[in-house]
Amino acid sequence: MDRTELGAALRTWRERLRPEDVGLPAGFRRRTPGLRREEVAQLAGVSTDYLTRLEQARGPNPSESVVAALARALRVTDAEREHLYRLAGASPPGPGRIRSTVRPSVQRLLDRFTDLPALLLDAKTDVLLWNPMAAALLGDFSALPPAGRNMARAMFTGPFRDEGDPDRERLDRAVVSDLRRAATRYPDDPDLRRLVTDLRAGSPVFARLWDLRELDERHGHTKTVRHRDLGPLLLDCNSLSVDADDQRLLVYSAAPGTPAADALDLLRVVGLQRVG
Repeated sequence: MDRTELGAALRTWRERLRPEDVGLPAGFRRRTPGLRREEVAQLAGVSTDYLTRLEQARGPNPSESVVAALARALRVTDAEREHLYRLAGASPPGPGRIRSTVRPSVQRLLDRFTDLPALLLDAKTDVLLWNPMAAALLGDFSALPPAGRNMARAMFTGPFRDEGDPDRERLDRAVVSDLRRAATRYPDDPDLRRLVTDLRAGSPVFARLWDLRELDERHGHTKTVRHRDLGPLLLDCNSLSVDADDQRLLVYSAAPGTPAADALDLLRVVGLQRVG
């Protein structure tokens, strides 16, 4: 582990990011460039003190999971991600692992979605990127620990579980099918195995559907999202495939003149603030 160079790299990569690059509000009175330590720590799911010690070359050897979380939080390139692992004294993930690194070109694409909620998922449904509109619609992902930023977890054991949704069964079957296909493509990915184990233990619905071994692709093009203040919103949900990385960009929209379109217009203005 090269503590000095690791600390310098973390600090340099933190300072080159803007809050809007990672779906955070810009705020005011930033005395230093880039993100604050506490913002990166929140995105990576570590304490601010831990990140401070790493940047000051006083920290312990970070685990592979922490290195992966820091790489995602800092939006590093493939080469930088591999370099980060080496500096931390760890081996970069080999072939057969789910790709959770975001290409700069995909980042630029998501940055163009300023008026619509958009988020990027990897093959195990981890939320890798989100824009401010997605945070306003679905919740502030940066406030969740890294393990909680997973759509399957949120749908089966977390805040997105809505038993009153008439499409619940269809969506459940589609998500389970997605994870089963991913498990076939990535049989040696430890994070995916851990996710499936946790969901089978924590959700009887997931366990039942997983054991059926059915494959169902009926995600549908419309979804009902229940906003904490605005109630149920019927939205179009389009999935754009990033084939080279086995990732998906989800974009939510609504037809002009509909109540859902008016709600999105309101969220564009108020952001994460409470409505009403």
